[in-house]
Amino acid sequence: MDHGPIPLTAREAASGLFGSVSMTCWFFLLVPQLIENYRNGNAEAISLLFISVWLIGDIANLVGGLLAGLVPVIIAIAVYFCIADGVLIAQCVYYKVRNSRPEPFHRRRSSTETPDPTTPLLGRRFSDPLASSESRRRRSSGSLRHYHAGGRRESEVEDTLAKIVEESDYGRKAWVKNFTSVIGIFLIGTLGWTMAWQMGMWSPAPLDNKNGSEDAIGGQVLGYFSAVCYLGARLPQIYKNYSDKSCEGLSLLFFILSLLGNLTYGAGILCHSTEKEYFLTNLPWLIGSLGTMVEDVVIFIQFRIYAVQDPRLSAIS
Repeated sequence: MDHGPIPLTAREAASGLFGSVSMTCWFFLLVPQLIENYRNGNAEAISLLFISVWLIGDIANLVGGLLAGLVPVIIAIAVYFCIADGVLIAQCVYYKVRNSRPEPFHRRRSSTETPDPTTPLLGRRFSDPLASSESRRRRSSGSLRHYHAGGRRESEVEDTLAKIVEESDYGRKAWVKNFTSVIGIFLIGTLGWTMAWQMGMWSPAPLDNKNGSEDAIGGQVLGYFSAVCYLGARLPQIYKNYSDKSCEGLSLLFFILSLLGNLTYGAGILCHSTEKEYFLTNLPWLIGSLGTMVEDVVIFIQFRIYAVQDPRLSAIS
């Protein structure tokens, strides 16, 4: 039987729209970082403790949401995110194990050896899995590797061109890419919710809680535990960025989507209702989502402080 769209108030429509945009953010959240790790051939920039604590928080969030009787979209997000966390952790472990294997001696290359002029420009930066974090920091500060005196200038130009081709996400181009991605997320979320509403597949969640008191209390406890995990998960990443004095290897879009997802998630809950009982039921999830936005801002500041200088400028010096 085909159901038409259900009449909605402005708050109900806003809640559904924000919830759909939030779910879209969570769906695509880890994709930029997975791609970044794949491009780099390593996952050294990501704190494994960050993702592990996040996974624990997502598991607690899922169980707590089930016990507290939260809306299905929250449960669906929690299930998906547990799976996505596992994928990212598996990728990090894979690269850690793979890059820890010593290469055969005949494949190792001296740092003073003259590079083969036929070596392609693309792929040079991450061609040596034995590169240390110290060499990564030197690269992130804009320094170029120097070879023998006769070909040093040519090597600098070659490395500069390689960086421009490989890492063209500087300045205006990076802003355009990220802004376009955010607009795309809003469009997908809005279109998805509109279609679901028009087809009668979406309706506002009821405000009353049918669960027993024991389940509700258990859900609240797990909800607060997940909030603590979410608030604490980013601290290892913030400390790692500070220790390395670099955010190289991290996807800025990953944290932009995290901030946007948390913002729309909290807005969707508050638009749905601000009644005391409903607010208190969702308080741990509000703390977990809105609280982590502060830490995301700290990471944005780190991106700015430790920004990689445009290699086209450093080549001139």
